[in-house]
Amino acid sequence: MTVLAAAPVTSCRDVPWSRARELAHAAPTPLPARQVALTRAAGLTLAEDLCARQPLPAFDTAAMDGYAVAGPGPWLLSAGAVRAGATEAPAGLAGGEAVEISTGAQVPCGAEAVLPLEHAVRDGATVRGPEPAPGKHLRRVGEDASAGACLAQAGTRVGPALLGLAAACGHDTLSVRPSARVRILVTGDELISSGQPAPGQVRDALGPLLPPLVHTLGGEVTDVRPVPDHPVGSLATVVLTTSYDNEVIVVTGSTSAGATDQLRRLLAEHGARWVVDAVAVRPGHPQLLAQLPDRRWIVGLPGNPYAALTAAHTLLAPLLAGLTGRPLPALPHIPLTGDITAAPGRTRLIPVTWDGATASPVGGHRPAFLHGAALADALAAVPPDWQPHTPVPLILLPHGTECASRTLRSSPPPPTDVPRPACRTR
Repeated sequence: MTVLAAAPVTSCRDVPWSRARELAHAAPTPLPARQVALTRAAGLTLAEDLCARQPLPAFDTAAMDGYAVAGPGPWLLSAGAVRAGATEAPAGLAGGEAVEISTGAQVPCGAEAVLPLEHAVRDGATVRGPEPAPGKHLRRVGEDASAGACLAQAGTRVGPALLGLAAACGHDTLSVRPSARVRILVTGDELISSGQPAPGQVRDALGPLLPPLVHTLGGEVTDVRPVPDHPVGSLATVVLTTSYDNEVIVVTGSTSAGATDQLRRLLAEHGARWVVDAVAVRPGHPQLLAQLPDRRWIVGLPGNPYAALTAAHTLLAPLLAGLTGRPLPALPHIPLTGDITAAPGRTRLIPVTWDGATASPVGGHRPAFLHGAALADALAAVPPDWQPHTPVPLILLPHGTECASRTLRSSPPPPTDVPRPACRTR
């Protein structure tokens, strides 16, 4: 396992929700960078700025099939044609001359525009057509990016378009930070993993919920394991024998101070460094974040499914972003409507729909009930002093991102407190 240097973070108890996110993000040192082929970089995070190695385009390029023309027409055609892929520079053009050219081909010196094929009339050695404006259907050297331009900042998650951009820039590999490896331990004697629960039993909802959530947050799940409450010490046995190849251990349940809750006792007995010890939030108050002396991170989530989901977005998501060198995600602030009661002294996280202008509660969000979250676009963080119709931060849920993106494209951009940082200058 990669050993992480301890970060200078002060332990906090019952911290405000927004501060808890900040502490979780600041706690880890990012995982060491590695160089990987483009084919293996998807989903990882840039460790260095992605820069253009040369101007883009690197040469004047035709943007249409047709005729490169110089001066006013009609134009006298030069012999031959200029095709994409030809590495030799084409012969230059004088005023009144033209040459057939393909999309993507290098434009001859002296050419002022491209007359599209469908607008041209060819008559022997002459071509006629409407005179294109200077520069029409040409892509000039560097008009997309100059040599050395920063195209994506370190901390950007690598997606399909960024891979294509890197390839267009001439990169065969990228310097990236790997995904943090996460082991999930689901505690509780009452939990069953299949079938209809009998009286006294509860179907495990977090075993199916957490792995895809971790994946969307940029982590890699290595294992999901049920851990019984009895005998006492069973959780410690599993945690202390967990492979050191895991940077993060997520423990669900066992975060309170009840007779069967083992996590806090384990952390105290083994000298863990506390970062967050409970959050002033509903639901999910007893969530926690600590680091063992061997540098593995422990994220404690409540056992109730909806409370665990909100806690994962509060502590686990920022921690994984910090481990991979990504910035703490900026949250859009959207006006919230509906019959909502703020919680004195605590932030409330409630599932909402978002139409691009306002957010409205879905309902069905008691701590153990996931109905509202399953239908929602986002979680709204309602502060203790919230007033009706005022903006609140939204955490976009993975299944709501596509819907929200469509709305954003058709609506004015929502305000945000944290603008996207500009690329660093070199």
